This record gives sequence, structure tokens and C-alpha cells, in this order.
Amino acid sequence: MAEGKSSKLWTLLITGLSIIIVVTGFFVWRGLAGNRPLEIQLVPSMTFEGEIYIGGNVTSPGYYPFNSEDRLSELVRAAGGTSFPGDGRWRLYVSETLSDDTPQLININHAGVWLLKTLPGIGDTRAQAIVDYRAKNGHFRNIGELVNVPGIGSETLNGIRELISVAD
Repeated sequence: MAEGKSSKLWTLLITGLSIIIVVTGFFVWRGLAGNRPLEIQLVPSMTFEGEIYIGGNVTSPGYYPFNSEDRLSELVRAAGGTSFPGDGRWRLYVSETLSDDTPQLININHAGVWLLKTLPGIGDTRAQAIVDYRAKNGHFRNIGELVNVPGIGSETLNGIRELISVAD
């Protein structure tokens, strides 16, 4: 009789584990199914020449040139690629007009070395120092905190103050 109870217990245990595996698999599948890539295409008859703002889960949000022949993946690459961790979402804004005298601000909390080097007075060494400081101390809370980075003084900061931001 003990052997019969043991057999029923094993059957119950295997059945329970099978149910748990199936239910877990279902929820994992549902979670992955919602993350399918979204492709956006401009209708061929539409023509667009201008700049698009891309924000959200990208390394360097800002305005980037875009036309109807470009792909969204090229726009994301131009913005420094996807930043992690993040929610995987991007925000796109199409600006009909963007004044030529409106500079694109470089977000020092997200910009890579290559983008920081475009700032006046910031070369390889200072750009790397900004990235290293940010990695060690976290995001800059204000632009003035940039003088805490080795090699950047108030004169350098004043030269780039109007070209940078710390917005997230």
C-alpha cells in the first residue's frame, strides 16, 4: 500500500511541476511577444527633408538630419545608439522649422567621447575625463559641476556653457 501512495505522490508532483512549467512558459512568451521590433516607414510619396528630434532611450538625444530615404535605425545610430538600462522606447518629434541659429545642446550626462570632442576646447583627454567622472560619480546635477572634472576649469566651462545641458 505504501508503494501505491508513493506512486500517486510522484504522479502528483510531476503533474504539478508540468503545470508550473507550462504556466511560466506562457508568461515568458507573452512578455517576449510584446517586445517585437516596430518598423516605421515614410510613405514613398511623402518627402521629408529636415531634422527630427529623437529622445528617450538613446545615448545622445537631440535633433538629427533626416529625410524620407533614411531609416530609423540610422537615426538611432546617429544619436549614439540605444542607452541601457532603459524602457526601450524612443520619442520622435518632427520639427517643421528649426532656426539655423538654434544650437543643438550636447547632454553631458549621456554624450560619448566622440560627441564631447566636438565642443570647443574639449579634446580627447578632456572628453574622456568627462566620461570617466560621470562613470565614477553619476550624472551631473548641473552644468557648473563640470569644473570638478580634471582639466576643466571655469574658462573652459564658460566657453561651452551655451552648448551643453544636463537634461535627462
